Amino acid sequence: MTVDTYSPRRSVLYIPASNDKALAKLGSLGCDAVIIDLEDAVLPADKKAARDKVAGILAGRERRCEMVVRINPLASEWGTHDLLAVAKAEPDGILLPKISTPRDILEAGDLLDDNFAPDSVKLWAMIETPRALLNIGAIAELGRDPASRLACFVAGTNDLVKATGILATPDRRYLMPWLMQLVLAARAGGLDVIDGVANDFRDLDAFAGECAEAAAMGFDGKSLIHPAQIEAANRAFSPSPEALARARAIREAFARPENAGKGVIPLDGRMVERLHLAEAEKLLAKAAIIGA
Repeated sequence: MTVDTYSPRRSVLYIPASNDKALAKLGSLGCDAVIIDLEDAVLPADKKAARDKVAGILAGRERRCEMVVRINPLASEWGTHDLLAVAKAEPDGILLPKISTPRDILEAGDLLDDNFAPDSVKLWAMIETPRALLNIGAIAELGRDPASRLACFVAGTNDLVKATGILATPDRRYLMPWLMQLVLAARAGGLDVIDGVANDFRDLDAFAGECAEAAAMGFDGKSLIHPAQIEAANRAFSPSPEALARARAIREAFARPENAGKGVIPLDGRMVERLHLAEAEKLLAKAAIIGA
């Protein structure tokens, strides 16, 4: 995603479509995106009623943040009905769970196209199955084709732990290789990528540490299960004062007349290239958008 089309996704909060109390607080939340959940957080008996509420949740609401709806898997009895009903409400995105291959994305996109959903309705993909990880390169490649609508990956870490049987340690050591593979694929496809949830929303210190680690790994943001996690996520995935100061110094150094036309210059004892200037300008532009 270029700076021109940059939408911050530092904090992405799940809210069950069946939780009226949580939905009533949407207008006051400080997160960058909300995922209205029709899948895991909604009991089978409540799924149709939850789906019927989505249009009302989105209609007439001032969208202070990006609004995404997670539907049930297309292979389930609810999935196709979810997709078509949600598309009519024109959310910013539709999150597809349990995908395995590029075909899952393409089939969802075809359904949206056939039912005249506007191009502004993007597709997000949960990466939460072993097959999805094995096919991640081909799935990510769809991000290079705007017609696919694919815009973002979301790591489904709880499902990956369950499906593979790995031990869920606090440091996530056994998940790390797959998370890094996910980041690499997202970058190859020009996609954003959101880290999975931290289940203990009461331990904010541990959560802040996990956010800092995810930011260092290259994730764009963190998926959340409680509003108390928003502030730490926004902070971790925003440029630090030190990084901004460094970016400004690089920009100012290359702007000096004596450095005009130079590809490499010394700055504070280090060699700086024009690729670092491009990174600095991108960081400063993003910081301006989020008000950092």
